[in-house]
Amino acid sequence: MAAETRYSGKVVVVTGGGRGIGAGIVRAFVDSGAQVVFCDKDAARGRALEQELVGTVFVPCDVTQEGDLQTLIAETLSRFGRLDCVVNNAGYHPPAQWPEETSAQDFRQLLELNLLGTYTLTKLALPHLRKCRGNIINISSLVGTIGQSQAVTYVATKGAVTAMTKALALDESRYGVRVNCISPGNIWTPLWEELAMSTPDPSATILEGTLAQPLGRMGQAAEVGAAAIFLASEATFCTGLELLVTGGAELGYGCKSSRSSLAEAPVPPL
Repeated sequence: MAAETRYSGKVVVVTGGGRGIGAGIVRAFVDSGAQVVFCDKDAARGRALEQELVGTVFVPCDVTQEGDLQTLIAETLSRFGRLDCVVNNAGYHPPAQWPEETSAQDFRQLLELNLLGTYTLTKLALPHLRKCRGNIINISSLVGTIGQSQAVTYVATKGAVTAMTKALALDESRYGVRVNCISPGNIWTPLWEELAMSTPDPSATILEGTLAQPLGRMGQAAEVGAAAIFLASEATFCTGLELLVTGGAELGYGCKSSRSSLAEAPVPPL
């Protein structure tokens, strides 16, 4: 099947579509023939992508505000009269923090963005997705499954996204609505670069991120977009799936202990 016809005639909503993984997903759906409505808090960035990509509509939106999400759905239906797929991508990864450096208020704000935004848009979209037996794709993270140091609040939000995906898949199966998630590993995006720049040695941080994959490189946003197209258009017998797009980062053994903790560990008997 030609790439430009894989999702032809379908209507897709993508949150956080202005840059990074979100923009990669928007481009992939446009290339597959879909009409794409995407949102972002950064209106200038969103308008620029809308002008670049024929077949897209940009709606300024803060996914932590239910009223904005209601407008997003209403605008989609007004323009196209249907909704076939929702991609819950909007999210944020804070800089590295030890647990004692976090605050309950910051955690609440991250939950609002990474988890409750996904929940709210899904709830608003479901009546329309049920009409056409559509599907939902949540963007989670590999670390929601395997953990990550100095990222307890982020990991908690993404683990919840993965768990919610599976629960929704069970509930919505009676309507023929499929619910899956993509858990990316290290994908080179503006956010990844910003986080690296916030560390004492950005070059070392980028090298560490690159070497974390057996494939020896970071992923590209377009590769996450390709995974989204697969789930939306071809994975018709898949629901509740967590699709890892990680370059194999979760495979094999690795050094996960410091020398100091190793020195303090008891020596196992021979």
